[in-house]
Amino acid sequence: MIFIRYENWRTYLKSYPVTCLILAVNIVMFILFALKGRTYGAIIGYGAITNAVPYAGEWWRYIAAMFLHADFGHLFSNSFGILIFTPPMERLLGSWRYILLYIGSGIVGNLLTMGVYQHATELHVSVGASGAIYGIYGAFLYVALLQRNLMDEASRKTLYSLLMIGVVFSFIVPQINWIAHLGGFIGGFFIYGLIIRLLKRR
Repeated sequence: MIFIRYENWRTYLKSYPVTCLILAVNIVMFILFALKGRTYGAIIGYGAITNAVPYAGEWWRYIAAMFLHADFGHLFSNSFGILIFTPPMERLLGSWRYILLYIGSGIVGNLLTMGVYQHATELHVSVGASGAIYGIYGAFLYVALLQRNLMDEASRKTLYSLLMIGVVFSFIVPQINWIAHLGGFIGGFFIYGLIIRLLKRR
């Protein structure tokens, strides 16, 4: 079962440096945001994607937004997903290809979000790592379907269960950006396919 963490903290830090770095950046950015008072102005200033003028379309926000979280519950749920479910992908791809998958998936999710909301009349503000996390899930689905020798049956069943729960929660929980989830998931599936073909691991 690849989704059960057996490592102690020292081994975890050594084995998954990019995952640990992502977690650290998320926590630091949340602390900075909390110190600013957790206002709309603060989170937009730190890089949330929004359809508000003059911030709409600023390219750096598509990256920055995936390291911001609106509240502690938001941070905790995404950090849990990163901590538990993404490490096997870092081991499979290696650090640089893994960060390319993570960032690329998050960008796709945020681009799709802005494509939907950029002309909306109401204010839209979106942050969170979930688009990137769902990109990792999309990559795992590619493995489960097309590289079956790399994933055991128990892990495959766990992945399918995780995806079904994710779909349900994406649509029934208020304020969840299901568009970013969908965009990140699709992006991760195809980005992973490109990575394993174009960027061969030594």
